Amino acid sequence: MDSELYSSSLIELLFSKSKKKLAQEMAVNHEDNKPVGHKLYSELAHKSLLRSDALYKYVLDTSVFPREHPCLKELREMTDKHPRNVMSTPADEGQLISMLVKLINAKNTMEIGVYTGYSLLSTALALPSDGKVLALDINREYYELGLPMIEKAGVAHKIDFREVSALSFLDQLLQDENNKETFDFVFVDADKDNYLNYHKRVIDLVKVGGLIGYDNTLWTGSVALPPDAPMLEFIRGYRDYVIELNKYLAQDSRVEICQLTVGDGITLCRRIS
Repeated sequence: MDSELYSSSLIELLFSKSKKKLAQEMAVNHEDNKPVGHKLYSELAHKSLLRSDALYKYVLDTSVFPREHPCLKELREMTDKHPRNVMSTPADEGQLISMLVKLINAKNTMEIGVYTGYSLLSTALALPSDGKVLALDINREYYELGLPMIEKAGVAHKIDFREVSALSFLDQLLQDENNKETFDFVFVDADKDNYLNYHKRVIDLVKVGGLIGYDNTLWTGSVALPPDAPMLEFIRGYRDYVIELNKYLAQDSRVEICQLTVGDGITLCRRIS
């Protein structure tokens, strides 16, 4: 973005345009069910809630990119060119996930929502040689875009990718008592309207002391706005679900929580009972 101030770029885009203009930008090509020209995705591609783009660039250039694995860099640059790149995990969040995996000595992990696999590769690189990540997504096509970089990094053997409906698959896992309390870390970055449904399942799959991470829990800042504030319908459509999750996690006595302003907001839940 050209503007130095985040508030005059993405926030203005999301919440200051007329409803007529927003409707035009959310026009759908009914043949492929994609926003026309993928304009939505390109305009939401800013990966931070930081007010200053210059400050965010400083963080990336100073602390993130110099330590980024070459295969992660290649995957990030490839994904940045994809029309739906807004779905990707930002590099600083990938760095956070990597450190968390190492800090808790995770070996058995799960990811719900994969896209091209930046967070997945970040996890796989951080896991020990015998570590595993169960990756669930309804779209294998996107995953296969990033697969060459995953293979080049030498960690494909750690990944068990399943092209499935995550909720149905989680229900299947829960039918076997041996699967309960076996995961050290679960990262959720999928359909926001099912976040609470995911939580009600993965809480029984992660072990006591293990972590669950929910991405996009600040939802471009919309969670703090009044309901009648003008915003893209894409944002409005999932806003209430994200707010519902945040309220639920805040009162869930089974977990300790920490909501971070990394990326689009990530809430970490440490299971304590």
